[in-house]
Amino acid sequence: TKCESGCVCTDGLYENLDGRCVPAEECPCEYGGLAYGKGEQIQTECEICTCTKGKWKCVQKSKCSSTCSLYGEGHITTFDGQRFVFDGNCEYILAMDGCSVNRLVSSFKIVTENVICGKSGVTCSRSISIYLGNLTFILRDETFTLSGKNPGVQYKVKKNALHLMFDIIIPGKYNMTLIWNKHMNFFIKISRETQETICGLCGNYNGNMKDDFETRSKYVASNELEFVNSWKENPLCGDVYFVVDPCSKNPYRKSWAEKTCSIINSQVFSACHNKVNRMPYYEACVRDSCGCDIGGDCECMCDAIAVYAMACLDKGICIDWRTPEFCRKF
Repeated sequence: TKCESGCVCTDGLYENLDGRCVPAEECPCEYGGLAYGKGEQIQTECEICTCTKGKWKCVQKSKCSSTCSLYGEGHITTFDGQRFVFDGNCEYILAMDGCSVNRLVSSFKIVTENVICGKSGVTCSRSISIYLGNLTFILRDETFTLSGKNPGVQYKVKKNALHLMFDIIIPGKYNMTLIWNKHMNFFIKISRETQETICGLCGNYNGNMKDDFETRSKYVASNELEFVNSWKENPLCGDVYFVVDPCSKNPYRKSWAEKTCSIINSQVFSACHNKVNRMPYYEACVRDSCGCDIGGDCECMCDAIAVYAMACLDKGICIDWRTPEFCRKF
């Protein structure tokens, strides 16, 4: 309603985050609370985005990958994004190909073996077996063993302080990156060059999460327990009939679990909150922290938080959340 003294940019110039007037070509782009300059790029699993005149210009990658995650006490997010929880003291097929009726041979199969890690009966994924024809990786006790050979498979193993990573190429079929935190968390990132059917607890990877509970008998189960039981590697294992709520079994641990897991909801992760829905990760953290009641409780809690941090990283948001006092790096 009245004039106020001040500074404005002249026609054709725009104020950037430093308060300088710049032409449109030099305008920065914002993502996750961070500024990116002209020409800088961010990448997601399916897109490469370039900062152009203050806006993101995105192009689809020629090969789009998807990730299945298994973490904590049986939390799974399928390739198509379906989430569920299961407890079972058995071996289960996470993912494999050769699932169609007329195919009996698979070029890969990934199996998880669960062991009891709490008095309430919850289980933690502790051992992973990767079968690639005659080549086998066994991931157990914070290390891995390798046996057999398969000249038709290319692989590299990389290590850092927190993870073991396996880059596996089955020429003409799959590029896979398998990431294991040497404890309970395991991620399968896969891109494929064929429309080969995939099956297992990680779902059928067809872009539709509604039919992810497809059983070994090729029908969609009415609930996740029926689905999980169908993917037992050994049919002699007992079926799972119910999912334990560790916080109900161990109510004395609930307030501690909620307090420690609240870092997910805090300012520390604020840059990621509008990119990745935090509530499923917070609830999984509380559940796992209640359940690990015979040791390793802090490890369970840190592993659950790390899964949210990794989901943020997949969206281009890097969160520095570990400290010497909280979930320090080893």
